Amino acid sequence: MTNDTWGQIREALIHRIGQHNYKTWIEPLRLSHLNEGVASFEVPTPFFGDWVQRNYAEHIRNQLITSGAPVERLEFIAGVSAAETVRPRSASQGAEPAAQRQAVRNRAADDELPGAPLDARFTFDSFIVGKPNELAHAAARRVAEGGPVTFNPLFLYGGVGLGKTHLMHAIAHELRERQPELKVLYLSAEQFMYRFVQALRDKQVMDFKSLFRSVDVLMVDDVQFIAGKDSTQEEFFHTFNALVDQNKQIIISADRAPGEIKDLEDRIKSRLQCGLVVDLHPTDYELRLGILQQKAEFYRGQYRGLEISQGVLEFLAHRITTNVRVLEGALTRLFAFASLVGREITLDLAQDCLADILRASDRKLSVEEIQRKVAEHYNIRLSDMIGPKRLRTIARPRQVAMYLSKQLTSRSLPEIGRRFGGRDHTTIMHGVKKIEELTATDSQLADDIQLLTRLLQG
Repeated sequence: MTNDTWGQIREALIHRIGQHNYKTWIEPLRLSHLNEGVASFEVPTPFFGDWVQRNYAEHIRNQLITSGAPVERLEFIAGVSAAETVRPRSASQGAEPAAQRQAVRNRAADDELPGAPLDARFTFDSFIVGKPNELAHAAARRVAEGGPVTFNPLFLYGGVGLGKTHLMHAIAHELRERQPELKVLYLSAEQFMYRFVQALRDKQVMDFKSLFRSVDVLMVDDVQFIAGKDSTQEEFFHTFNALVDQNKQIIISADRAPGEIKDLEDRIKSRLQCGLVVDLHPTDYELRLGILQQKAEFYRGQYRGLEISQGVLEFLAHRITTNVRVLEGALTRLFAFASLVGREITLDLAQDCLADILRASDRKLSVEEIQRKVAEHYNIRLSDMIGPKRLRTIARPRQVAMYLSKQLTSRSLPEIGRRFGGRDHTTIMHGVKKIEELTATDSQLADDIQLLTRLLQG
């Protein structure tokens, strides 16, 4: 296969995986030889080769086959040409490959910081902002503007599918666009651990330290995965300190607050809490509807002529409350199904097509469970919550439990009333409205509601 052919294949890969991923992961590849169905590529480091093998090998192989090359598998060789892997070397030749390997490593360190690929879809423009995530969005925007470091680290946390990774990718995209000279390294905590273990194995710990402490912005996703890994935590702690001392920006995400991550060293928890810690709250109805409207607008362009009846998006926003990924996946399936069968997207079609998702998304939380959790939180007896006492220390937690029962279950107001000692539905309505009014002015109550919601839905 000629270099021109490989050049054409590389051009085709740009459109398939995106400009940035191409520049980071495909452009550094050097095709060494194609022999007996095996395509050999030279890569800067073993980690680089492992990553391309896992994430892009199939794309490359398909393009090679399309171009007429009979490829069965790919192999990636770090820092040594394919010719040197198939011919014996004399003792006098031993120094040259080592020098070549070091030169390739130095070139890679100067030009690129291979991290995890960024998703081109995850930008600030595609992020729907609502009350549950507005603070996290504002903080991410501030960091993405560059300039002086005002809080370090920025720590984003929340449940699955609430937008943590989206914001992390958006920050990286924005920084690279605004300040392309910055060394921005984004990767998951698992990848950080993998690269550290690999450095230990290859006796290249100093190279690892040098790489991670030379970045301008370090972004680590899902940091909870280093909990319990003593050596990795030790290295992460020292890397963190070194970057903070250099006034370099650190951005971290996790599925819970630093203090709630089990088996994470106290000194790391303390460091993570010294910056800005921001919670992405569970989505509310308005935010879910906004996400669906944006996604539906995109699909209308993809599936031209496909109509969606009024009320379908509102129905999905009400019924699917688990997380954004499930919500978007449901809409993707709905549009694809309607296109295949040639039908308008109606409420009936949505209920038939998404029956399994709707069943799984049904709120199974009981009023009794909410009452128990609220009673524990406010340290009152469950019998007092259900009973007739009107002391403020009991009445307010009771109203909180009423509010959460309305928000987190599908029970009607009369049904909720019966579980609160046979109270009338107007009493429940009053309690719900009272909590809604108070959370706008009482920050402690608002925090209580958020915490209880997270505990009940977790």
